[in-house]
Amino acid sequence: MALLSPAGLAGAAPSAPSASWAAGTRAYLVITTPGDTSAVRTAVTSNGGTVFAHYDAIGVVVAHSTSTAFAATMRGVSGVQQVGATRTSDVPADAYNPALPANPAQSTTTLTESNRWDMTQIKADQAWGVTTGSSTVKVGVLDTGMDDRHQDLAPNFNAADSVSCAYGKADTRAGAWRDVGTHGTHVAGTIAAAKNGKGVIGVAPGVKISSVRIAEPNTSMFFAENTICGFVWAGDHGFKVTNNSYYTDPWMFNCPDNIDQAAIIEGVKRAQVYAENKGSLQVAAAGNSNYDLANKRTDSSSPNDSTPVTRTITNACIDIPTELPGVVTVAAMGNGNVKASYSNFGNGVIDVAAPGGDGSSGVYSTLPGGKYGNMNGTSMASPHVAGVAALLASVNPTYTPADIRAGLAGQAVDTACPSDSRCTGTTAKNAFFGEGQVDALKAVGGTQPPGRYFETLTDVTIADSATVDSPIAVTGVSGNAPAALKVGVDIKHTYRGDLIVSLVAPDGTVHLLEDFPNSDSADNVSKTYTVDASAETAAGTWKLRVRDIAAQDAGKIDAWNLTF
Repeated sequence: MALLSPAGLAGAAPSAPSASWAAGTRAYLVITTPGDTSAVRTAVTSNGGTVFAHYDAIGVVVAHSTSTAFAATMRGVSGVQQVGATRTSDVPADAYNPALPANPAQSTTTLTESNRWDMTQIKADQAWGVTTGSSTVKVGVLDTGMDDRHQDLAPNFNAADSVSCAYGKADTRAGAWRDVGTHGTHVAGTIAAAKNGKGVIGVAPGVKISSVRIAEPNTSMFFAENTICGFVWAGDHGFKVTNNSYYTDPWMFNCPDNIDQAAIIEGVKRAQVYAENKGSLQVAAAGNSNYDLANKRTDSSSPNDSTPVTRTITNACIDIPTELPGVVTVAAMGNGNVKASYSNFGNGVIDVAAPGGDGSSGVYSTLPGGKYGNMNGTSMASPHVAGVAALLASVNPTYTPADIRAGLAGQAVDTACPSDSRCTGTTAKNAFFGEGQVDALKAVGGTQPPGRYFETLTDVTIADSATVDSPIAVTGVSGNAPAALKVGVDIKHTYRGDLIVSLVAPDGTVHLLEDFPNSDSADNVSKTYTVDASAETAAGTWKLRVRDIAAQDAGKIDAWNLTF
């Protein structure tokens, strides 16, 4: 299971297998020259195999065989360039007569939409004031499937372009796209949950989402042939963006010096290039092993469909699909400008970063059956970037995948390395955050809205040796307060050396504005302070707190204000 939370002549031409399933059936990629694969397909059947699917446009045949000599024999066939087993386990019998996933009963929700930390962190809530995305932009969710009947997904769900690619060929039956777990539904909500007054809102709540189920039931495995089918489908069905929160099983890293894994690399790479040439940008999760992808040494988790072994690897070995050329590699951040503890990293590998959650600060999104819940992972970071990419495509309809990729890099907010020797590079581009954290508002060409102004003119008496608070209720401002919050203060008080003036945030955090020297005999305080309140939620009751530390002199808070 490679979920990343804690890969006819014009495209796909799947064909029915010529034999029924038998124990010992294994799957292979047979790579040949793109175009007419008929001669190679004939060779497959002549050498103990069956053709399960073929993708002539990229020269890839998905073959099944029970013969242990099949791969070696096919490598000697004229016109065959590579052959590789995609599994170390048998193809499930379900591949020959796939069961439809469950269609869960739906629960209604009393949840109303609210500003979530992950959306405010990338300014998605502000971007919606510019655009929620175009309904002409289609995003493909390559994952465990999707609950298309969920109240927050149904308004944006595109059934016509949804499919199951489990086992490596398209199953277009209605409902074949449904979730065989929970992961894909959660990812879909982060991208495009509808802005409908209930539940949650996705980054791009106006775009259309399609489910391309590439996970197999029971195991939730994502094998190479499934990813190939998904990418070819994405290209043929006009997806501007796909989200890929997984790696292709059974190898966490595929190494070109391994004859089987070399074929996997080539087959999936051809499918990604095909999709990109058709106008589709792939966005993928970097992985959750806290691993330096720019300094690979060992892999102890593969193959994960049988018995893992510890093997020595090099940087030539790649995580598919996230390390394929052209794919946007996404690292995860926690709540704030911090690397998520589990997120893979790597200087020159990570392209951008986005909220993925960490610990108790999870990403809250949709779950099957009309439900909602938290998950953490680079799986949760990637759909934030896919959503921003969809917004970019919405406001720039002529953008190519290369344009969107450049746009994601250009709008990202530079995020400096912490004090961690693993984070190499510069503030502009480094191992933890790549080009930086995505910014949905910048992506849609918006600017920070003009400052909102709040004021109270209600007098509050300042008695000798007392502490008083003057409240202001801030409403209609989403997200966090700015790093340069303006606090205007007008206090009438003789001998201001008696005073200590502070700003109290809605959560009770106290920001000292000024502790006047005891020797300051001047009257009154009339000035504007600048406070870094970027860690504070803007909405709520803010207070100006004035403490009088001596006797004899008194006064009042005459007025004060906040400018966001």
